[in-house]
Amino acid sequence: MKYAPWIVAFILLLVLRSGLYVVQEPDQVVITQFGKPVGDPVDTPGLKFKIPMVQAVNRFDKRFLEWDGDSNQLPTKDKRFIWVDTYARWRISDPLLFFQRLRDERGAQTRLDDILDGETRNAIAKHNLVELIRTSNREAVPGELDEDETPLLPIQTGREQIRREVLAAAQSRTTDLGIEILDVQFKRINYVEDVRRKVYERMIAERRRIADRFRSEGEGEASRIKGEKVRDLKKIQSEAYRTAREISGRGDAEATSIYAAAYDRSADSRSFYEFLKTMEIYEKTLDSETSLIFSTDGQFYKYLK
Repeated sequence: MKYAPWIVAFILLLVLRSGLYVVQEPDQVVITQFGKPVGDPVDTPGLKFKIPMVQAVNRFDKRFLEWDGDSNQLPTKDKRFIWVDTYARWRISDPLLFFQRLRDERGAQTRLDDILDGETRNAIAKHNLVELIRTSNREAVPGELDEDETPLLPIQTGREQIRREVLAAAQSRTTDLGIEILDVQFKRINYVEDVRRKVYERMIAERRRIADRFRSEGEGEASRIKGEKVRDLKKIQSEAYRTAREISGRGDAEATSIYAAAYDRSADSRSFYEFLKTMEIYEKTLDSETSLIFSTDGQFYKYLK
């Protein structure tokens, strides 16, 4: 029996070990005895004690938890079918009530699927599509409207207010579950495939109309610039031709004046002028191969005598 003390010590150690547990900082604990909760929840970190072999520790996270819903095809009030994808953040506010109603996080996720998907469906069905894709009645920026500049339709509620309605309705349905929904957001709102294709086609057509308008305006501006260039060029050429003709006319007038002045001088001066002009004509008309027949009394021959 020399091993009996060691056996007793080992058994006491196992019992003591099974009676101690540690509560971590992000945990909150519910102690159950034969499956039923006993005492208040434990949410302070540290080393704790329970009845060994009888009581069990049920740990729950007290941090913010994630709920990510499935994308659902939902109808709007104006009979438009859209895909809506939502997500939410929640936490366990009352671990004892949470354990009694939902047992664990898997049960909570299933319950949140019913609540949040249902409230989202109800909110979408009560509003038109324009209310879901817009938040405020802001003024459209340049280039955002259609070619005919149709203004944006006014809204009464808006996406942000609809989101708040979903959050408030879901919170009211989770107060008796020991959980608190902190936030709900629309991750994505999109048209179904048929409507999306038509929307894309309309967007492409509108962009093409705007592009054609810009091209037309550009071609008109280019034609205007080319017309101004041709007009300016003709104006410059016309003014240059006029100036050239004026200069040429003044030169001819001055030459004629000089000729007339020279001709109007004395007989000797006129004879000398006639002589010079005749010499110039001789130089231009006569060469070694030219043969001329003159009359002795001709004016052209008298200076050759």
